[in-house]
Amino acid sequence: MTDERIGEGSAGQAGERVHAFTDDALGTHDAVALAALVRDGEVNPRELVAAAAARAARIDGALAPVAYASYDRPRISRAGVGGPLWGVPTYLKDNVDLRGLPTAMGSEAFRARPARRNAPFADQLLASGLAVLGKTRLPEFGLNASTEFAAAPPVRNPWRPSHSAGASSGGAAALVAAGVVPIAHANDGGGSIRIPAACCGLVGLKPTRGRLVGNAQGGKLPIDLVTDGVLTRTVRDTAAFFAAAELHHRNPKLPPLGLVEGPPARPLRIGLVVDSPIAKTDEPTRRVVEETAARLEAMGHRVEPATLPFGEEFSRDFLSYWGYIAWVIALTGPVLLDPSFRTGRLDGLTTGLRRRFRTEFRRTPGVLRRLRRAEEVYAGIFRDHDVILSPVLAHTVPPIGHLSPNVAFEELIERLLRYVAFTPVNNVTGGPGLALPAGAEPGGLPVGVHLSAAHGQERVLLELGFALEADRPWRRIED
Repeated sequence: MTDERIGEGSAGQAGERVHAFTDDALGTHDAVALAALVRDGEVNPRELVAAAAARAARIDGALAPVAYASYDRPRISRAGVGGPLWGVPTYLKDNVDLRGLPTAMGSEAFRARPARRNAPFADQLLASGLAVLGKTRLPEFGLNASTEFAAAPPVRNPWRPSHSAGASSGGAAALVAAGVVPIAHANDGGGSIRIPAACCGLVGLKPTRGRLVGNAQGGKLPIDLVTDGVLTRTVRDTAAFFAAAELHHRNPKLPPLGLVEGPPARPLRIGLVVDSPIAKTDEPTRRVVEETAARLEAMGHRVEPATLPFGEEFSRDFLSYWGYIAWVIALTGPVLLDPSFRTGRLDGLTTGLRRRFRTEFRRTPGVLRRLRRAEEVYAGIFRDHDVILSPVLAHTVPPIGHLSPNVAFEELIERLLRYVAFTPVNNVTGGPGLALPAGAEPGGLPVGVHLSAAHGQERVLLELGFALEADRPWRRIED
């Protein structure tokens, strides 16, 4: 269907939704439905690519989500021919190598050159049958919680372009929410799948560490925070992708996931956490989380108050490790990225984190020791609960500029800590977390809820996602 509210290169009218849904080969289908149409011969992959390219052109000026496009030469894999998602168009985030396209990581600090080979995860994604049309924008090195830049235009939220699309997978979230593609790659080192999912009304699963092939960046760090995944508009698309990814690579140390197709078969013990130990949740977010808890109780699950044993010391340690990552990037950039790398071109957030680490580097051994112990603490939570329900974020989607890298560093850090108060726990501990678009604030911007489970228990999270989606289907931006 067509919609007269579609952006035409400007996002100045802040209250208008921007989307590209129309009566073409993509329609309003999700990835599972499109793959079925391809298998049945009702549509061919070339038609889907052409439709996605046309849709991207319609919204790119308003939302700016695309880093590099390759519409005339979509990347497909022989291993993916006939795969579960064969022919469905997607994008790869611009911090994962894809042969022939640059990997700029959202930074102006170096000149990105075309990658010579695919990263292991790119091969895993392609093996599912997806066709990659290009790469999506992210904030510099994925360090921010909003896809904003020191000088370049930000990625904007399709639900309200005056507001953030989240980060660091903000470009991917904008494309999926706006209807350009039904599924796009995302990755998560502190909430970067789940944050943009919450901001843009999407489903985002950060899997257990090791569920998918290792991420090239995260695997080089003392504590691997980064896991790859996807952003989708339906739970079944997320479930289908992880089932397809498991056909390419399955970690024998984790329980097999398989294809999850419906709600849980038994009542679950759900712990309810409304406030983070470091930030009080705002009223619109609290309301959505409590309404979700009531819905789960009505389904027969037992919901009771719980607490997260990760307070201010954990937050300080995570901030120190965040600074360590920025310091490593600056130190190794000329060798690992490109000789053109210049630290003087780094944005204010990366520069501030790097400088902060240099003033407190002596804390690093203790920081690493405590963060490594957090995995055992996290596992203990699930002796009494099957799932923890919480907000994804401590407050609703901020306007563009609130988390800009041009904000004074100390103020920006305080804003980030008050906002991203829940998601880093799953990155440090390696536990899975699922963001679901369970509601909205009074102005219509999406509000997400977060489900956490024990290591290897993504199936439980997806089953609860199916139950909540069936009980009250997610809002649609095109309605």
